[in-house]
Amino acid sequence: MKRKFTAILLSLSAIIQVFTVTLTAGNAPTVSAESAVLIEADSKDVIFAKNHLQKMPMASTTKIMTALVVLDTLPTDHVFTVADRAVGTEGSSAYLKKGDTMSVRSALFALLLQSANDVAVALALEVSDSIEGFASLMNEKAASLGLKDTSFKNPSGLPDEGHYTTAYDFAILASYAMENETFYSIVSAKSATVKIGGNDRTFVNHNRLLSLYDGAVGVKTGFTKESGRCLVGACEQDGVRLITVTLNASDDWNDHCRMFDLGLSKYRSVCLCTKKDFIIELPVAGADGCITASPKEDKYITLPKNSKITVSIEAKGLLMSPVTIGSIIATAIFRTEDKVIAKVPLFATADI
Repeated sequence: MKRKFTAILLSLSAIIQVFTVTLTAGNAPTVSAESAVLIEADSKDVIFAKNHLQKMPMASTTKIMTALVVLDTLPTDHVFTVADRAVGTEGSSAYLKKGDTMSVRSALFALLLQSANDVAVALALEVSDSIEGFASLMNEKAASLGLKDTSFKNPSGLPDEGHYTTAYDFAILASYAMENETFYSIVSAKSATVKIGGNDRTFVNHNRLLSLYDGAVGVKTGFTKESGRCLVGACEQDGVRLITVTLNASDDWNDHCRMFDLGLSKYRSVCLCTKKDFIIELPVAGADGCITASPKEDKYITLPKNSKITVSIEAKGLLMSPVTIGSIIATAIFRTEDKVIAKVPLFATADI
């Protein structure tokens, strides 16, 4: 149904629509993890938590931050030669050889799908002169994202004193990372064939969630004896994106599936307004009639299913002629209870 609103007050703030949805929520899941969290990616709302602020090692999920620092620093088509120091790095490996060359994009597939520690070191040394220097960049990035309980000492996640995070911090990190199109395209791939040292190499994603759960799109696995099994997950269904993290979990795949079920039972994607059907009219001094305004694009947001949404239209003072097409003449402000959830500018649709 087309929604058309006529504004006749110079100071305008009127509730024009209320959505009411009945909540159908599942019970809180039982998870095996020592620490776990489920958040909605846009709002960062915590839907479920278990010891989510406890500082713990995170093993190879570390490579989420490694990839982000690399993407901040180097173009994906940059080709580099593997540093000698990277060859033979312990743990999970792409078995790099001295003199191997590869693009950053190829390296990121090996890093995030194969979880290759030698590639993590190779990328770190291409960005910085030392592992310590690269770790400093990781910590700077963490600070910029507000990760207060996270500290990096290396790019691979191998055990290191002072290398830790919390489930909550890594959920925030993952929600940010999944907004990067390159990162998203890599971690959501089940496999990839890339060139390393002039040879085709095929890497299969270790993340079984991609096959286990409808809509799973990431993110990263990890394991060391010290950390136990670690997993960062992401799921998208019907416009809702969820982020899950488990640290030291004996049954991580099922932990994440249960948390996804809970999140999808509680949240939905809502269309707040559309550019074609959300139209207001405002009077203009010195002109006959009113001018219409609408958003430039449809606006969607993810909210709890029991949310009541109100919207008010705000305009500053009296509009004076002339008004040009495309100018902002009002703002639609959407709220749930007393919380502002979106501010959408409304643009003049004609000259007057």
